[in-house]
Amino acid sequence: MSAQPAPDVPDVDETTARRIDVGLVRRLVAEQFPRWAELPVRPVEVGGWDNRTFHLGTEMTVRLPSGEGYALQVPKEQRWLPVLGGQLPLEIPTPLAHGRPGAGYPYPWSVYGWIDGRTARPERIDDPTRFATDLAAFLCALRAVDTTDAPAAGPHSAWRGGPLSTYDPETRAAIETHRDRLPVDVVTDIWQAALDATWSGPPVWFHGDVAEGNLLVRDGRLAAVIDFGCCGVGDPACDTVIAWTLLRGAARAAFLDALDVNTATWARGRGWALWKALITLDAPEPATAAWARRVLDELLAEHAVCR
Repeated sequence: MSAQPAPDVPDVDETTARRIDVGLVRRLVAEQFPRWAELPVRPVEVGGWDNRTFHLGTEMTVRLPSGEGYALQVPKEQRWLPVLGGQLPLEIPTPLAHGRPGAGYPYPWSVYGWIDGRTARPERIDDPTRFATDLAAFLCALRAVDTTDAPAAGPHSAWRGGPLSTYDPETRAAIETHRDRLPVDVVTDIWQAALDATWSGPPVWFHGDVAEGNLLVRDGRLAAVIDFGCCGVGDPACDTVIAWTLLRGAARAAFLDALDVNTATWARGRGWALWKALITLDAPEPATAAWARRVLDELLAEHAVCR
């Protein structure tokens, strides 16, 4: 598939994002849902980038998009999370209220039920292989949900679930930018193999952002999957990225086996992982840049073994 121009993707509205704080949340809740006006509001431990999230009391969260593109995800989640929730083996967010613009805030927003758990860091996972198979079972169940009238990949999903070639110009530019830090021929081979492994199957549900921060563990086990802002129907390859960002060794192999996808999907997944790592390699946050380097090293090591 030939390269396409980079698409319009959601971006943060910096002016609005700076104004999203506890005071704004209190005003919005008091204006629109006065029954909750007396509940305390505080930021969550990991607040996110696409959306800012706050505790509302002890049993709810408030989630506010940080830009116009992310606001497209609010009605989607409100419409489809109740449908998906009853068909999946792990907890997912439950919408409790649909907020509207107000108090100087320009976008729709949501109130969800709170899901107890901590983000899936390696040290919090008791059995990585079981974690991997539990996650694969969740994604298989998600792919099996009926797609009638469901949202196709597009700007609302940052084109997750769409053709990987959408990001070809950006990826090749990143390879060129970092050519002094990369084995360019090998990285280009991984990317080209991903582009060549085109997807032609029927559209299925995908989550779109299966990342450590969106997987919650309790008592050492995977308990919930959150943040369905990038979900939709299309190519599920984007949901395999976790194989290189979190899973290692036997856990990665178990994930591959249990996920039951073909080698072309696996190759496209490598492409999604490579794209994300390349565009964050120069991130100003040291932790993000280190994460990107680790993912690149995992992809390169796997490529060397598979040759």
